[in-house]
Amino acid sequence: MPTPPAQTIRLHVADDVVIARVDIPAGTLLTNEGVHTVSSIPAGHKIAAAAVERGAPVRRYGEVIGFATMDILPGEHVHVHNLAFGGLEREHAFGAGVRPVEYVRPPATFQGIVRTDGRVATRNYLGVIASVACSAGVARLIADHFRGRLADYPNVDGVVALTHATGCGMAITGEGMDMLRRTLTGHVRHPNFFATLAVGLGCEVNQVDAWFQCAELEPSDGLHVLDIQREGGTAATVRAGIARIEALLPAANAIERRPVSAEHLVVGLECGGSDGYSGISANPALGAAADLLVRHGGTAILSETPEIYGAEHLLTCRAASREVGEKLLARIRWWEDYAAGNHAELDNNPSPGNKAGGLTTILEKSLGAAAKGGTTTLQAVYEYAEPVVARGLVFMDTPGYDTVSVTGQVAGGANLVCFTTGRGSVAGCVPSPMIKIATNSRLYHHMEGDMDVDCGTIIDGTETVEQAGERIFQLMLETASGGRTKSEALGLGEAEFSPWVVGATF
Repeated sequence: MPTPPAQTIRLHVADDVVIARVDIPAGTLLTNEGVHTVSSIPAGHKIAAAAVERGAPVRRYGEVIGFATMDILPGEHVHVHNLAFGGLEREHAFGAGVRPVEYVRPPATFQGIVRTDGRVATRNYLGVIASVACSAGVARLIADHFRGRLADYPNVDGVVALTHATGCGMAITGEGMDMLRRTLTGHVRHPNFFATLAVGLGCEVNQVDAWFQCAELEPSDGLHVLDIQREGGTAATVRAGIARIEALLPAANAIERRPVSAEHLVVGLECGGSDGYSGISANPALGAAADLLVRHGGTAILSETPEIYGAEHLLTCRAASREVGEKLLARIRWWEDYAAGNHAELDNNPSPGNKAGGLTTILEKSLGAAAKGGTTTLQAVYEYAEPVVARGLVFMDTPGYDTVSVTGQVAGGANLVCFTTGRGSVAGCVPSPMIKIATNSRLYHHMEGDMDVDCGTIIDGTETVEQAGERIFQLMLETASGGRTKSEALGLGEAEFSPWVVGATF
């Protein structure tokens, strides 16, 4: 009979804490550590493996995750009541950890859609994209007309509306407008759209003509424009929009999938609703899958700058050059200034849900979140929604807010997204499919209608990180070939389109 796993998980020999594998009652002897629990410990939470004096650093993953705010006894619960964030200088040995990538030849393949210009898609949508919040309702009405009416077009994944709450009441130039236009441009150019229809109001700050000029876009067979005021109002624009989409459907349906190299996969790596298991199971498993993707020639986009805060040294040591590492640090400094300018601190993250799941400080959360990036060389750093052109592991500067981060990744070219969660996220994404990865089996079975992968197998010892990573990589290929994710089956993903809004609203 196999030996049951221990009650706790030790991640590094130098750690001051161990992680509860299950709920542990008060007074339980932790056989691997030789201490008794002082109180009951929820699953995923930290337990002191040895005494820690007030003011001393506390380590997890072999790294400092905070400082004791009081003396901590062996067996005590370590959390927000006795552990706090504190300033810490990190060493940045730029490039010291770079290792050659062992590429797989020939690479794996998936059944992709090859566009006429050679770009490869994983889905085949028609998109209706609002330039401004004021045209969102019209864009939605155009797309809604086609719900349940595409039976004659089985190769079309849907007609979707991407709407947002900005585009006016903002500075006509500057960082905010640049970000919005990059985001919109990245979506109208996205290979997962056969064609798109941009819908403007006519008097907004983000004028469609100005947006197109800045982005070097021109109306074409794949990019159409409607102006509500010019068309004569809502009803007239909706009729015109429906007619445009109806004319495009036969050509959109005339596509076929064929084998293409995994080098055409661009995968956004995201986490949300994290818990104490995230950095032990789902995130490192996704990191192992990202390593496999890179070895097969593909691209992985790590993001969420506030959630690598305190772990950036693990990325700068893998930077392809000092320039790449310095660019990452420049984005960290931007975030420190951004937070201070808004009377906030970056340690206002983790969220209440993260803390309920066992995470205490941003340092702890970041060390676990960075594991999604695997171990390969950091090839490039991009600003929000910039087109990703490098292959391999790259970083995109985004907020930690899931939907905003994923919107930027997709604008940058992600044609697939992998999303880890320990508390349970129900977000979707269009036009790129989203694979949901649960950190623990309890969550997976409780929300099985939303979760695609169970990484609780790592926690219970029935699967290694590497085995789970292989399983995720294979699911990437299956999904990119047309396999539907749980969020797609539920029809989720349009409402989550959320461009990052910075700057004043006037």
